[in-house]
Parts: sequence; structure tokens; C-alpha cells
Amino acid sequence: MNFNKIAKKEKLITGIDIGSYAIKICQLKRAGDSFKIESIGSTVLPPGVVEDGILQEPLEVSKILSSLMKNLKVKNTKIGISISGYSVIVKKINLEQMTDGELAEYIRTEAEQYIPFDIDDVYIDFQKLPQKGDVIDRCDVMLVAAKKEVVNDYLDVLNGLKLNTVLVDVDGFALENIWETVARRSENVALVDIGASKMNINIISGGVSVLARDVAAGSEQLTDRIMSSMDVEYKDAEDIKLGIVPAGEHQETVENIFNKTCAQWVFEIRKAIDLYHANNPNRPLQAIVLSGGGSKVNGFREYLIRETSLEVIAFNPFDTMSYDKNKMDEHYISEVAPEMAIAAGLAIRSASF
Repeated sequence: MNFNKIAKKEKLITGIDIGSYAIKICQLKRAGDSFKIESIGSTVLPPGVVEDGILQEPLEVSKILSSLMKNLKVKNTKIGISISGYSVIVKKINLEQMTDGELAEYIRTEAEQYIPFDIDDVYIDFQKLPQKGDVIDRCDVMLVAAKKEVVNDYLDVLNGLKLNTVLVDVDGFALENIWETVARRSENVALVDIGASKMNINIISGGVSVLARDVAAGSEQLTDRIMSSMDVEYKDAEDIKLGIVPAGEHQETVENIFNKTCAQWVFEIRKAIDLYHANNPNRPLQAIVLSGGGSKVNGFREYLIRETSLEVIAFNPFDTMSYDKNKMDEHYISEVAPEMAIAAGLAIRSASF
């Protein structure tokens, strides 16, 4: 979690997003006031290799990541990753105003009351948030705790590949960084990244994160239910889910699956938005920003617009970036953009750690 601006001539890190469905890699470089895409790509992981942000089969992840980096010819070994799931706690706390030194000491000694883990088992980080209005005797602090065992498993895999991990971020904050850097819009928004097995919701108000949570729901639910209901293979279920091929005589079945599953997604999104509005009645949300592979589910964006009456933006993190048209295909970049948002949010960070 770091909101520092990036110096224009600094080298950037390689962003690696290891999800439950795929590993995504993004490498960028500075190009004036924007960025140029150096390389992007992804590889699908076998089922069960990564579950809820935990590496179940580290050796398999290492092998697949190594192959992907070779295929993409990634030479920059300073890398950043992000984590999510039940092993990560992100919590906004309100405290008496104190100096940075006092705050660091307070967090070190009192953090355990805010997190459901043993304090010796977690890495802790925090960020003091900007003051709100005329309140000068209190301060909001974003507290992050991540299980050491889970983080160390990632670091062991990366160290084994001789990669220098200079950043371990949280999915929601990586998403926030790329949105604020690329979009250059200042309104209050809910960033919603829908992956295969989890949904990340990060509400940004006044330029800072005020609510961040992970929800155990994702697009794999749809694929699994289509496979079992229609007795089709995984690839066919994926194509039906994305609207690439029609459901034909199973259209009604697919619509029922879609309605039940996506209603759950919308319920979770609305629950977060309602909580935000309850605490911030004078700062209404202007838009929902959708990313992740699940955001490409056929018809979901339109469904979300109907259910929330908000503008819903299909986020393309590469929209303002340049690239070598002789080496990269425009259609491919557009196709993979939604699921590359977190990797891109890592890849805009400086390598000068």
C-alpha cells in the first residue's frame, strides 16, 4: 500500500498477479506522462494449484511462472506481487491524532485487537489517511495484516527463480493505483475486480480507499454450474459464459444460472456500497469500475447498471498506453485488459526500492 508518485525516469518493476485461475505478467516502461507496454501475458493454472490466495502446489506455480517469463522474454527481475483472500486483513481504524512515530509504536503494540490472527504470525503495514473536514483530534488509519506463512511461500517460489521481490501489495490497492494513474478522474468510485474465485471491492472517496474487502465469489461459479447443468466440457462452458458461443436449447438453463450467480455478486457489491453511503451520506458514489476476468461475463455489466442505477465502467488499464504494433496485437491487448488490471497496478511501481 503506497500512494507515492512515480518519478518519470525511474525504472519500473515487473508486475506478477498469481490468481487461482491464471498467472498474469505485465511489464511497462515510462513514455512521457504515460506508459508503454513492454510485455503482457498469462498462463492458466491447473485447478487447485492456488486456492484463496494460498499456494497449494508451489513447485507447479514455480514451473509455470518460469515458463511464462521465458516465453515473454522478461529480463527485469525486480518484481512485485499482490495478495488477497482470508490470509489478508484490511481494516480502517479511527484513532486519536498522533505523530508518525507514536502511530508506529501504537500499531506495533496494539494491532492484535484489530486482527483475528496471532500478532507473531503476521506481517503488518499501515497508512495514515488524509484528514477529513475539521476533525483535527482524530485520524483514520488503513491497517493491513498478512499471514507470514502465506507471504513467505510466495517469496520462496520467487527467490527460487532468482527473482528479486521488491514489493508485496494487496490486490485492492494495486487496483486503486492503476485506476488513479490511468483514469485521472477524481470522483468517488467502487473498484470491483471479479476473478475466478474471489471478488475484490475497494471504494475510493476523496482520492483515498475508505472500504476494502474480499468476497469469496467469482466467475468459476458460473463455469462450474454450466458444466454440471449442461454436461459440457470446461472450454465449452467458458465460451457459453462469455457469450462466445450461444447456449442454444439450454438458453433458459443458462439464464437461470446467470441470474442466481450474478444476483449474489450484485448483492455483495450493493452491500459494500450501502455501508459506504451509510458512513458517507454527503459523498455519493458516481460510478462502479469493473475489472477482472469475471467482468467479461456476457451481460453482467448491463445487469449491474440496472440493479444499481450507477454508471458502470469497463476498465481497460491499457487504454492510454502505447505499444509496438509490430509486436503486439490490438485485439489481444483489448481482450486481456480486464484481467490484467492488478498486474498493471503493480507494474507502474518504481524499481528503486
